[in-house]
Amino acid sequence: MKILFIYVTFKMASYSIPFWKKSPFLRLLIPFTVGIIAQWYLQVPLHFCWSVLGVSFVGFAYFFFIPAFERYKLSMFSGIFSALIFLSLGAMLSWHQDIRYNKEWFGKSYQPNDALIVTLEEPLVEKNKSFKANATVNVLFRNGKKTPAEGKVILYFKKDLPEGQADSLLQHLKYGSQIIFRKPLQEIKNLGNPGGFDYKRYALFQGITHQVYLKPEEFGILETKNGNWFNNFLFSVREKVIGIIRKFIPGEKEQGLAEALLIGYKDDLDQNLIQSYTNTGVVHIIAISGMHLALVYWLLSLLLKPLQRKKQICWLRPVSIIAGLWFFSLLAGAQASVIRSAVMFTCIVTGESLAKKTSIYNTLAFSAFILLCYNPYWLWDVGFQLSYAAVLSIVIFMRPIYNWIYFRNKIVDFIWKLNTVSIAAQILTVPLSIFHFHQFPNYFLLTNFIAVPLSSMILLGEIFLCSVFFIPAIAGLVGKILSWLIGLMNSYIQRIESLPYSLWDGLQINIVQTLLLYTIIAGAGNWLLEKSKIGLKIALIGLVGFMLLRSFSFINRNGQKKIIVYNIPQRQAIDIIQGRDYRFTGDNDLLQDDFLRNFHLKPSRILHRISVDPKTKSTQAGNNYFIFGSKKIMLIDTSFFFSESATPTPVDLLVISKNPGIDILKLARTFDIKQIVFDGSVPSWNVTRWKKDCNSLGIPTYATIEKGAFVMNLQ
Repeated sequence: MKILFIYVTFKMASYSIPFWKKSPFLRLLIPFTVGIIAQWYLQVPLHFCWSVLGVSFVGFAYFFFIPAFERYKLSMFSGIFSALIFLSLGAMLSWHQDIRYNKEWFGKSYQPNDALIVTLEEPLVEKNKSFKANATVNVLFRNGKKTPAEGKVILYFKKDLPEGQADSLLQHLKYGSQIIFRKPLQEIKNLGNPGGFDYKRYALFQGITHQVYLKPEEFGILETKNGNWFNNFLFSVREKVIGIIRKFIPGEKEQGLAEALLIGYKDDLDQNLIQSYTNTGVVHIIAISGMHLALVYWLLSLLLKPLQRKKQICWLRPVSIIAGLWFFSLLAGAQASVIRSAVMFTCIVTGESLAKKTSIYNTLAFSAFILLCYNPYWLWDVGFQLSYAAVLSIVIFMRPIYNWIYFRNKIVDFIWKLNTVSIAAQILTVPLSIFHFHQFPNYFLLTNFIAVPLSSMILLGEIFLCSVFFIPAIAGLVGKILSWLIGLMNSYIQRIESLPYSLWDGLQINIVQTLLLYTIIAGAGNWLLEKSKIGLKIALIGLVGFMLLRSFSFINRNGQKKIIVYNIPQRQAIDIIQGRDYRFTGDNDLLQDDFLRNFHLKPSRILHRISVDPKTKSTQAGNNYFIFGSKKIMLIDTSFFFSESATPTPVDLLVISKNPGIDILKLARTFDIKQIVFDGSVPSWNVTRWKKDCNSLGIPTYATIEKGAFVMNLQ
């Protein structure tokens, strides 16, 4: 179905008129996007944006009052003024979306002893050690004074409770529930490890700035509710769908994938399974996207086709299709990728009902413009970027690739179409995938060829299951078939992953190199499709620039010598790097647990271009004292006895891990310490106590739990 959709939309684009002239929203989208980016990174004052908007609007309006000939001569200035208008609008929308600029944001005046009333935005989500929910701040209490407030926080509720208390907690804390608490909030911070995920920015883009962990005695549940009926209806439908899946589809892994595939519920997904889908290039199956909307669109079009034959009620067909698409999109969590598809399909259905053809480029630009007006920060969403890159890539490159080979046999021709979709989609998504995920699935054709049609069958089967759940005999049979199909797809994905050279891992490019890759693609595409020599020159210039930057990066990394003390809660992890080799000292579970290693250590090792070997063995610290280059390093993670010396041993860096029984004052009499680092495994109360001793001795300290990972050059 995805192929049919792409083919139809591709045919909409006429070759006679340049797409640039047929895509006015694309011309508006570019300055609008630049304005959003400029505001986030430069923090432009709002009054300056208003000034630019006012001057640009007056300049643009002036062109309507001058003769046509003069207007034509000065058309370039008209374009500049219109670009400045949308640039300033993008900056202003970005400013207003930032909760920190909101006058009623609670973070402007919040103090640790203040009480807050918050409303749960979602049902509780079960985690390993807690229940989690996002909440909106409504009221701030200080000294008995009530102040309206805005903002969002993450609530964690204690999970390890007696059975009766746990059941009561789940029963009373639902979407719309209001609670009051006084426990101090914690500002959301990043772990600060090199190359690590910027969780603080991710949360801020959703308006979330703080978090808190609550025990039952630390909050009270109010009788009032503060939810709207539509969201309550959506959550109840989601719970009903999840209940049907868990009842009729056997197997925890199968249930988790079925929930993600149908409604985008990912909390039950197996982490190792997600990694397998990522490594083989089919993680897009799990994320609700255009493929899912295409299937829903096809199904609704088929079911509502009889309405098209009756002129009096034919208008019901497009209205019902659009309503069905948006209901499914909201039910699936209203993520950027699915909303993009919903907007695009809405344009297509509207155009078809009005018997008008639309440019696919203009449709894509329009949907992106609408989404960014709603939330400018979706521009940084990886799903948003990959979704548009994939569709645009298919639209541009699918037909030329398909024309490479002609097959008379319809079955072989259909198989070739499937492969052309996968090949075309990769062209514009590869640079983004390497930039964000640092890897490339070498066997993506093999996985997509089976996984895409199989997942489509599973999705349609799940929709059928939800429509016949009230007939247990049929629903049970359908559930078993779906469980078998999901298991078959999972085993196929995992077998492909286990093949030699299935994944090209450890790739590292920066934003400039990413842009150069797109320059190469644009130039080479223009050369191959339009026979343009200028395109070839641009591609070659981009290639030379990319190779020079990459070569410089490798040369720079070959000479590096540094120590990295990671900030990992309750764990010890240290990398000593020389060139592109490293020695790891730390807890063994970081090497044995794929998720912990990939999340905490792998991004830094990719960033520094050092070998990433899962079989690397750790060196237990004990009481290590060693010399690296010109630096003398000492590592203490266990208690030990030492005697005071008349001539203290020089130590450039002392790393303290875990909870050793040491006295900093006595330690300073034995060693001449220039820097002390407390890693993430040191209890916070010990950090506070030891920092006081260090301050009294004039020894510089660094606590990773406060400042993130410690990086020291050892040159």
